[in-house]
Amino acid sequence: MVTAFIRTIILYLVLIIGLRLTGKRQIGELEPIELVLTLLLSDLASVPMQDFGIPLLNGLVPILTLLSLSTLFSYFSLRSVRFRSLVCGEPAIIIRDGKLLQNVMRHNRLTLDELLEELRGQGICDIDDVKYAILETSGQLSVLLRSDCQPITARQLGKQVKDDVFLPTILINDGRLMRSNLRQRGLDESWLQEELHRQHLTDTSEVFLLSIDPAGHVICLPKENSQ
Repeated sequence: MVTAFIRTIILYLVLIIGLRLTGKRQIGELEPIELVLTLLLSDLASVPMQDFGIPLLNGLVPILTLLSLSTLFSYFSLRSVRFRSLVCGEPAIIIRDGKLLQNVMRHNRLTLDELLEELRGQGICDIDDVKYAILETSGQLSVLLRSDCQPITARQLGKQVKDDVFLPTILINDGRLMRSNLRQRGLDESWLQEELHRQHLTDTSEVFLLSIDPAGHVICLPKENSQ
C-alpha cells in the first residue's frame, strides 16, 4: 500500500511538472501534437501505478522521453515555420466575404452543422455578416465580422474617451492576505484595517475578495457567512 502511494505521488508530480513546462492550455486549445502527448502520458502513467511488477524507472523513462521530445518539437516549431506547419498544420479560411469555402470545409472534415453551431456560439446567425471565419490549428473558429456589422467604437465616432480600464491587484483572496501585493501597491496593513472598517468588517478572514486598481477603486466582497 505504501509503495503504491509513493509511486503514485512520484508519477503525479512528474506529470504535473512536465505538463506545466509545456505551457498553459485548455483541452480545446491543444495543438494535435500536444493532444497526442497528453493521451500518451496518461496511458504511460497508469501502467506503473497499477502494476507493481514494473520498476518505477521503466515507467518514468518513456514519460521523460516524451516530455523531452515535446520540448524539442516546441523549439523546432519556434525556429522553423515549415516544421511547425508540418507538425501542427495551418489555419484554414472557412468563410471569406460571407461565402462558404466548401472545398476547405470538406478538406478539414468540418460539417455545416458544426460550423453553424460555432457561429451561433459567438452570437452570429447570418453568414453574410462574416468577413472571415478561420479554423485555427487548435480546432477553434475565429470569426471577424464585416465592418458594418461590428459594434461602433468611440474612435469611429471621433469621440475622446478617457482610458479608465485598469488591472486590479488582489489584496485579499478568500480570507488570505496577499502581503506581497499589498507592498507592491505601496500600501500597509494600517490602510487595510481602515478599509476593512469602512466596509464594516473587522478581519481579513471575513473577506472573500478585496482588490484595488491603479485609479484607487476598491472592490470588497465579504464572505456570505460574514454578512
